[in-house]
Amino acid sequence: MACENLSIGDLAKATSTKVETIRYYERISLLPAPERTAGNYRSYSAAHLGRLSFIRRARDLGFSIEQVRDLLGLSDQRDRPCEAVDAIAREHLAEVKRKIRDLQALRRELDSILSQCSRGTVAECQIIEALSPTATPRGGHPHSRD
Repeated sequence: MACENLSIGDLAKATSTKVETIRYYERISLLPAPERTAGNYRSYSAAHLGRLSFIRRARDLGFSIEQVRDLLGLSDQRDRPCEAVDAIAREHLAEVKRKIRDLQALRRELDSILSQCSRGTVAECQIIEALSPTATPRGGHPHSRD
């Protein structure tokens, strides 16, 4: 497939991106609007393909839309030192590490709850007990809402 004059469907297929996602990236100015054909169809270039591939890879690595926007802006300034890029990546890595710690704590809590399961009835279920409030709220019923 040629990298010039790609239709939105061809661009979507080449980058494993949904057509609606491509339109969204255009709406939020992450991806520049393409030229239009005489029939008013979008016509994407190799530059669009490269930029969308960059966006997809960054999103696959978990970078936020704003981080991707910042990285794209920095990538357009080829002569700049890369400290700003490093800072964005380090900030993202710190967030990933925090999420991993949170997920590990969640796993330990769920393991603990599940280890208390005696396979009895729901009335004596330790999982239900662990999820239930410890004090009875106003209104008297342990599951009522204020």
